[in-house]
Amino acid sequence: MATNERLNERLNEPLGERLAAQLDPASTVLMTVECQQGVVGLDSALPELAKVARSSGALHNIARLVAAAHETGVQVLHAVAERRPDGRGASRNARLFRAAERLPVQQYSGTTAVRIVEGIEVADEDLVVRRLHGLSPIAGTDVDPLLRNLGCRTLIVSGVSANVAIPNAVFDAVNLGYTAVVPVDAVAGVPAEYTPAMIRNTLALVATVATTDDIVACLKGPRRA
Repeated sequence: MATNERLNERLNEPLGERLAAQLDPASTVLMTVECQQGVVGLDSALPELAKVARSSGALHNIARLVAAAHETGVQVLHAVAERRPDGRGASRNARLFRAAERLPVQQYSGTTAVRIVEGIEVADEDLVVRRLHGLSPIAGTDVDPLLRNLGCRTLIVSGVSANVAIPNAVFDAVNLGYTAVVPVDAVAGVPAEYTPAMIRNTLALVATVATTDDIVACLKGPRRA
């Protein structure tokens, strides 16, 4: 096992080189997680999370990433969490799920609550994957087979929340063999100060962490031979 000093040295290798090697538009997919009106919109079921997502600039940066992906031919996939009005198939094995059942805004299938929030463009070529259960946008959904069929090797994970769905998505992606890239300023959670601490101390150990500017510049820059 490497010492902390040696591990930190390896983690601090030049970011530009890593991104250039990882972000080939032909094998990269950008995933937005729960960027839906009922979660981060003005009428959110979770107003504190929605406020942080906006005030931190995360939603704006997600929109920038999506626009850059559309411009450069990177596939965009929107992961949406929803439930049936009768609750069939929904998970109830955690406090979070039971609390969600009592929220004033419900993420019912087919309602405005599960539409992608205004400001983030959804193009015809984008994929939308909806889940009725669980904590992860990847585990138990169509995301993995879709990524494999697309020839994906690198998954950019953006959205909410840094508390639950984002770390779930990153760990699932890594366990399935994908390289995960996390745009540090295009992810939000509560409280606001938790997000950078979680990314620095947890996700940075398994994913490439970069800014939206870094990722956009790399996608739009000249390709390596």
